[in-house]
Amino acid sequence: MKLQRTYPRTSSGGSRYSIPTTELKKGCSTFERHEGRDSMYLVATFLLERWWGSQAEMADALTVLLLAWNAPFYRYGMFDQNRLEKFLVGHWELICSFRDRDITSLTEGDHAAIKKLFAGLDRALRFKEGKGQGQRSPVAVAKTLHLLAPRFFPLWDYEIANRYGCEYSENPADAYLQLCSTFKQIAVDLAAVIPSSQKSLLKQIDEYNYAKYTKGWI
Repeated sequence: MKLQRTYPRTSSGGSRYSIPTTELKKGCSTFERHEGRDSMYLVATFLLERWWGSQAEMADALTVLLLAWNAPFYRYGMFDQNRLEKFLVGHWELICSFRDRDITSLTEGDHAAIKKLFAGLDRALRFKEGKGQGQRSPVAVAKTLHLLAPRFFPLWDYEIANRYGCEYSENPADAYLQLCSTFKQIAVDLAAVIPSSQKSLLKQIDEYNYAKYTKGWI
């Protein structure tokens, strides 16, 4: 079954997406079957929790994860870890404001802050050298934001972004904000019909999207 798209008007005048609960469950169980213990993600989130507030160590943890998680991209170059650390220091209060929030709490008042964080990370994570000098990765930006606030900032890649109408080649910050808004509505809808879980709603949505659109497992 494909992701269902219906067309009631939302308050912003956009289209509305939904994920059937049976498909969500199927996607999560398939993700678990293929990814096992999801060790890389668990270790990365553990290290960030342990080193929270120590931006130098956090930059190290994020670097290790990005190099492992986004290996095909980073074989062409490397970002400046010092710039990543400076980003964390310079935006620390703003980052902390999202740390413990859930995607369902997203409001219009968050839009400027999300775009600011995205744009800042976009600059910090661009290649500083190598064949791809200056090249950026909206996928790496989203992964970093997600690790900084796992229940608020969603993951994406090319396939997922396009499936939700958020193509990011021209204006990735705007596209990411659109994705956040879409996933907020999906999470609100799901919260009304699925039982509570150790996994956040956003983690379940991310696993479904990865299994369905990135890997084509379901």
